[in-house]
Amino acid sequence: MKITIIGCGRLGVPYAAGMASLGHHVLGLDTDPDTIAALRAGKAPFAEPGLPEAITDGADSGRLTFTDSYADAADHADVHFLAVPTPQAADSDHHDLSILFAAAESLARHLHRDSLVVVKSSVPAGTSARVAARMAEIAGPGVTIEVAASPDFMREGCSIADVRRPTRIVLGVQAGGSAETTLRELWAPCLAAGVPLVVTDWPTAELCKLAANGFLATRISYVNALAAFCGAAGANIADLAAAVGHDPRIGADYLTPGLGFGGSCLSKDLRGFVALAQSLGVGDSFRLLTAVDEINQQRRQRAVTATLDALVAAAGQPVTVWGAAFKPGIDDVRDSPALDVANRLHQAGATVTVYDPQAMDLARAECPHLTYATDPVTAVEQARVLLHLTGWPQFAEIDPADLRPAPQPVLIDARGGLSRTRWTGAGWTVYPL
Repeated sequence: MKITIIGCGRLGVPYAAGMASLGHHVLGLDTDPDTIAALRAGKAPFAEPGLPEAITDGADSGRLTFTDSYADAADHADVHFLAVPTPQAADSDHHDLSILFAAAESLARHLHRDSLVVVKSSVPAGTSARVAARMAEIAGPGVTIEVAASPDFMREGCSIADVRRPTRIVLGVQAGGSAETTLRELWAPCLAAGVPLVVTDWPTAELCKLAANGFLATRISYVNALAAFCGAAGANIADLAAAVGHDPRIGADYLTPGLGFGGSCLSKDLRGFVALAQSLGVGDSFRLLTAVDEINQQRRQRAVTATLDALVAAAGQPVTVWGAAFKPGIDDVRDSPALDVANRLHQAGATVTVYDPQAMDLARAECPHLTYATDPVTAVEQARVLLHLTGWPQFAEIDPADLRPAPQPVLIDARGGLSRTRWTGAGWTVYPL
């Protein structure tokens, strides 16, 4: 099938490349000329495992092309996916849908035949109905635009695999339309491979992403609350999490204690879900998610407090942060717990040096006031405290005996993975978060 992907960011590009690998002819659209220039040159605009190869393969096959023209998109296909960012609004906890509606309106002005528009972006319930109404107002005479909702469930770091073989496909459609038939054909390879399909209405489909992210965030905050409890009770959180995770009704995923979650999805969708519930008059039922968010923020402050306790007086003291991306394997620093902690320590007066294997450029752009090192070993020179804040596997390979910190150094291991025996043997005081 011929399809367009509107928006070539961290959702749109992996989705475009992944759908091209399934055999579809995909045209990716973005209004940023630098993004389109990079993609046309076969370059990924951000770090994501497997993405450069998927872009190259798609281009070589002729199934993946890119444009900055809505007219080209309207001519290319009759199925269009809206995959633009929906960040948290600057003045509230609600999703900012301005980019989404701008894209929908721009596309509607150029459509000259009946089309299907699929809302792939993360949105609150009720958005697809508004998109449908707005596009119908703008579309030319005789043009019918059908709208469907199909939330993404990609995970950064393995997005290409998630597009090619998703955990589930959710379709929000209206009765009497052809969207379900069209989208079943689109995902025929996945459905044939046994991927579960849920067909429902618009608002239910839109809630699937918010509900899933709220559940995942709750698991993370719950295990971190247990970690704080274990610290007070003298219990072992690693053993406790392992024991709980063996319960088949619970499972071990998202039960790793540490610094907590970040990124563009969990925090934003958590707060957006609560804000949506409040606007619908059922906010009291979602006080749990407010506590989940609070616990997550407390984990960051716990790392800051532990550092300041180790320094006694923070002013001018050298501190090193290993990690800037919100998770290993990517360069995304949006709502990064690592950068947030680094910023808080800087504001407390410490001299903070940061190193990350992939996210240095984006970290510098986000936090130019911090110091950045060229390698993890140099970053630790004369540091009083080292914070392990992003779980890159290469950090675990570093021999602490090769480091040259200040006397009586302290390691705050907020992500686990560093051998406590090895580091204490090298003269470090280790504080596992």
